[in-house]
Amino acid sequence: MTAPDSTTLPPPAGPGLDRAAEERLVPGLVDELRADAATRVLAIAGDTAPLATPDALRWVAPSEVPAGAEWAFLGRDADGAALLAAVFPAQEDELFATASGWAALRAVGGALSSRDASAFVEALSLGRWLLDAPFCPACGARTDLGDAGWSRRCPNCGRQHFPRTDPAVIVAITSAEDPDALLLGSNALWGPERFSCFAGFVEAGESLEAAVRREVFEESGIAVGAVTYRGSQAWPYPRSLMVGFLATARDDASARADGEEIAAVRWFTRDEIGRALAGEGEVVLPGRASIARRLISDWHAERV
Repeated sequence: MTAPDSTTLPPPAGPGLDRAAEERLVPGLVDELRADAATRVLAIAGDTAPLATPDALRWVAPSEVPAGAEWAFLGRDADGAALLAAVFPAQEDELFATASGWAALRAVGGALSSRDASAFVEALSLGRWLLDAPFCPACGARTDLGDAGWSRRCPNCGRQHFPRTDPAVIVAITSAEDPDALLLGSNALWGPERFSCFAGFVEAGESLEAAVRREVFEESGIAVGAVTYRGSQAWPYPRSLMVGFLATARDDASARADGEEIAAVRWFTRDEIGRALAGEGEVVLPGRASIARRLISDWHAERV
């Protein structure tokens, strides 16, 4: 089994837009592009963005963006147009009216095009850093933005800082005995009908493979044998890179919830997963924007 081609991944994990990273070094780039009416801007308020239709973002001209934003260069569209992010904290009221309202990535990411979904993830991930980390973590001085919104430099101690990404593993567990069984867990913060893959952050000095084995055992009691990489997805809740795996249990009967983070674990048949993917029955699976959904649906499709 090999990792899937990027075209099979959920939209937020697809190839996305051209980030044109070499342009970030151009002095005054953001100000120059804000003065260009051809530039397209994605506004972010909290974790929401405006929609032109239920499955498409609304991009606006720089002049349409209210004052008070943090700005950053996202890259170039297929036609060469510059793309900027204008980031605001969460708002009680919408920043501006738009045809289909404002929505969070979790809610609409799976319905967007690869370009829109990737831009949403990029703008939200970068935007949270722009809003949350204005001060130098070494000396506490307020930093100056550079590289078109992609770095901060401390004028006091000279350190340069960059947006942080935290790797996390996410794992669907296959049975040692039954090719048509998949183990999923229900988080203690969810309702009892909601199930997903097992996930956790990679610890300092830990490999991805070791994190898979540790997290799966801690949360489900399962020691795993084979571990297979299936793809990755940036996920800005809060600043994660989700690295997806399938892992095979050594002993199905050892499955048990940890009772803290995971309230319940359950072996599902392929038919049960199929019905849940179709929205039938009481079991609720992850939304279409998530790599968890893709891990589950790929497993289901492999033997139907």
